Amino acid sequence: MFQALNELKPTIVHFSGHGTSDDELVLQDDLGNEKLVSKEAIVETIALMSAAVRLVFFNTCFSYEQARACTQYVDAAIGMSDAIGDEAARVFAAQFYSGIGFGLSIRQAFAQAKARLLLEGISEETTPQLYVKDNVEEEDLILVRPPGA
Repeated sequence: MFQALNELKPTIVHFSGHGTSDDELVLQDDLGNEKLVSKEAIVETIALMSAAVRLVFFNTCFSYEQARACTQYVDAAIGMSDAIGDEAARVFAAQFYSGIGFGLSIRQAFAQAKARLLLEGISEETTPQLYVKDNVEEEDLILVRPPGA
């Protein structure tokens, strides 16, 4: 993970996969085996990379505590308050990133993604949770400025 973060210096870090109700992410080790990673380890990793990272998106079950904790170091984080189905996770993420790509703020894109779940008849719109660092202005939550904007 550090290799990728150091090389790419991403604005957004996105975790997609599985999480546990014990605030762990389920990742893979170098051999492809399941590896449980604690909330503390993830938050510490994000803290060390926070100069570049503006948003952490945990598209994993039971990840709201990780998201909330990350906003000590980054402008915003998204986590899931419960288990989330694969279709809901996919639809939510696709609409969220579409909104970001059109120059919407993180809050606006988040609201659109929740509405998209409702439009698709997926009743998991209350599962995604957005957390924003204290004193961050709406203007600071715009990650993409389309040409001519």
